[in-house]
Amino acid sequence: MTAPLIQIRDVNKNYEGGRPALADLNLDVQAGEALAVIGRSGSGKSTLLNMIAGLDKPSHGSVSVDGLRVDEMTEAASAKYRRERIGMVFQFFNLLDDLTVDDNVLLPAQLAGMPHGEARRRAAELLESLGVARHARSFPGRLSGGERQRVAVARALMNRPSLLLADEPTGALDSASAADVRDLLTELNRSGQTILLVTHDVALAEACATRTIELLDGRVHDQRMVVR
Repeated sequence: MTAPLIQIRDVNKNYEGGRPALADLNLDVQAGEALAVIGRSGSGKSTLLNMIAGLDKPSHGSVSVDGLRVDEMTEAASAKYRRERIGMVFQFFNLLDDLTVDDNVLLPAQLAGMPHGEARRRAAELLESLGVARHARSFPGRLSGGERQRVAVARALMNRPSLLLADEPTGALDSASAADVRDLLTELNRSGQTILLVTHDVALAEACATRTIELLDGRVHDQRMVVR
């Protein structure tokens, strides 16, 4: 049997003066899954996402992604891991307003050292497939929220990551744009992209996840498969 893409074993995360953010957490995510992590504020969702992204380390336990022990990485190795293995989509897009859409999408490839011609072709392909090619020379501030999130997804996919992490990807969008992003994430997963998303949006979880887990006080409180 193929090893899970994400393996989390006995992970605890303690912060001084408070209860654990994660408590004895065990979790496997298979390649090709779309996992939605839901739960109230303070349940440990963002801490879990940061652990998987290599932005934070557990107080105890192990975090492995795509065969790599993320919890043991140096800062430099973590940055390289994020460039090469992880795509990240955020609630507020995190696009650079002084760069065009095209240049925002190209940035991860430039940081990873992708040849210029290949990067240009990849960016054009992504913008076309995500329906925002006409905005390539525009600046992000001229786009709608839904269009900016599509550009952010294109940027996240630039280096063909094995894992796409999405942190409240519909949280800053109106209902129509949120539905558009839900459809986009669903289509990406159907094409084989592994996705882990953190959300308060139950409609998003039900629409595009193949499995949901609910965190409560840093533990898996409930989980279920989603039929879609």
